[in-house]
Amino acid sequence: DQVKSAGDTTQATTEKETKKTILFFGNSLTAGYGLDDPAYAFPSLIQKRIDSLKLPYEVINAGVSGETSSGGNSRVDWILKQPVDIFILELGANDGLRGIPFEETAKNLQSIIDKVKAKNKDVKIILAGMLVPPNMGPDYSKAFKELFPELAKKNATPFIPFILEGVAGEEKLNQGDGIHPTEEGHRMVMENVWNVLKDNL
Repeated sequence: DQVKSAGDTTQATTEKETKKTILFFGNSLTAGYGLDDPAYAFPSLIQKRIDSLKLPYEVINAGVSGETSSGGNSRVDWILKQPVDIFILELGANDGLRGIPFEETAKNLQSIIDKVKAKNKDVKIILAGMLVPPNMGPDYSKAFKELFPELAKKNATPFIPFILEGVAGEEKLNQGDGIHPTEEGHRMVMENVWNVLKDNL
């Protein structure tokens, strides 16, 4: 009886288990802030591309608007209660806009990476790089820019150099606040992410 019921359960869950999980852990950029529909946010666009290529992955959007690296570090334990195969870390922009010391951001991001690895040593982590506006001052801007490639190198993780490449500063690709991408902007962000993600699927 036990064997039979175990077999039945296995059959029912096999389809679910064959799909691996890609989790986007980020802020308003990941969440799709300001868009008419979250389906226009880049994680949903990644899911559409994955589906069109018939790849066995399910995308989870764990983006929270306004999230800082500190907030992410507090929240990540709860997020990791579900199985994750690929973890894409997109945090730090709000730290930069608030002028939080870059050492603090680096420490929080490292802590998130450590927690993800502790939960599943086989998980693939991809780090998204970010820049801050020049009005934050040249020294801070430079240090902030460098913390992401340094973290990626230290942890041997694939790296998206600047997730808003080709989008930041382009008026027609951003909403009225000049910070959050439009639908068209999200399509470009998706390509920036896909360029790195596709080699890790």
